[in-house]
Amino acid sequence: MTTKSKSDVLIIGGGPVGLSCAYYLLKSGRKVTILDANEIGKGSGSGNAGHVVPSHIIPLAAPGVVASALKWMLDPAHSPFSMKVSLDPKYLMWLLQFVLACSEANVQRGIPPLNSLGQLSAKNFAQMIAEEKFDCHYQEKGLLFLYKTEAAFSGGKHEGDLMQKHGIPVSVYDKTKVHEVEPAALDDVIGGVHFTGDSHMNPALFLKMLSDRVRAMGAEMYENTPVTGFESAQGKVRVVRTAVGEFEADHVILAAGALTPSMARDLKLNIPIQPARGYSLTMSATKQMPRHALILGERRVAVSPMDDLLRFTGRLEVGNGSMTPDPRWIQRIENSAREYLRIDEKLDIKETWAGLRPTTPDGVPIIGRSPNHSNLVLATGHAMLGLSLGPGTGQVVAELINGKKTEFDLSPLRLERF
Repeated sequence: MTTKSKSDVLIIGGGPVGLSCAYYLLKSGRKVTILDANEIGKGSGSGNAGHVVPSHIIPLAAPGVVASALKWMLDPAHSPFSMKVSLDPKYLMWLLQFVLACSEANVQRGIPPLNSLGQLSAKNFAQMIAEEKFDCHYQEKGLLFLYKTEAAFSGGKHEGDLMQKHGIPVSVYDKTKVHEVEPAALDDVIGGVHFTGDSHMNPALFLKMLSDRVRAMGAEMYENTPVTGFESAQGKVRVVRTAVGEFEADHVILAAGALTPSMARDLKLNIPIQPARGYSLTMSATKQMPRHALILGERRVAVSPMDDLLRFTGRLEVGNGSMTPDPRWIQRIENSAREYLRIDEKLDIKETWAGLRPTTPDGVPIIGRSPNHSNLVLATGHAMLGLSLGPGTGQVVAELINGKKTEFDLSPLRLERF
């Protein structure tokens, strides 16, 4: 086994979070090495909805979620949510923590850091895409929720009111207005809630361009290089072991998404993250393309127009670590989209995909220094928002490593809260 040369900053994970950390560190003059178990920029970030959503400030663990989840489980054919049945103690512990976190107190704790991180990230996306001239079909048209029932529409308006109190721009559309704004919606859509500060892009194109840019800025990249273990001494990570050799670094960033907990065992860190599988299907543009990035309210399916492609994304299967798409769910997601949108033709499907979202029990990411290692920073647990919160996370992690004051207070995001 060969020992590699020592790095300045070693980043484990080449997804949206790891690449964003690399970008901001390289801009600040640091030298960076990235390790990824698979191909850099091709992991779970590439097949997602591509939505940049500073409006998503309510954590996944919120009041009513457990009741909704149980209700959904009684309708397995349409449920946007499922949980694996397992007696694994770590999984059961996570479930217990999740149930306890579904509280108003958790929402009040989670909103400020999610809001700060979301706003910073949205600003950084716009700046990065403009400065680097990334052609990734980036569009600042907001995110429009479509509703077919009064109950769901009323819930959407209530959520919109809460967001407005936190400075998020929201427009509510009645039936006439929603059809004017989004002609692709079917006639029985009765209203919409539009988060006008959101945006969307083709995430695979963005990640490809970001990884090319990071490489051009001088990052050393090792693909298909899974981390097999760590050696720590005197409160520092001394060696990162991989199949191709050992790496040493002054600073280590663990940004490995759903793989983080299994990697962290050697570090004696208990990182409460469960994988949550999601799906997408990508097709050629339909005859009547939606004008906006959409969420189909009652079905929780995301719709993303990406130039000559259209993508539908959905489902959250907690505890499921398989990356093989279940064809039944791909079909159900397509059926859901047909319930809201004018799609008469047979879809020309280009890709079906399943990816893992690293989910914490309180629905808020883990960003900060390791409690046990002075040279290790954790940047993980972003659930469905890894892409959306990537550039904000990258900036604050670079500030942390450079010993600067971070853009906002990271203490609510530290691992020690669990």
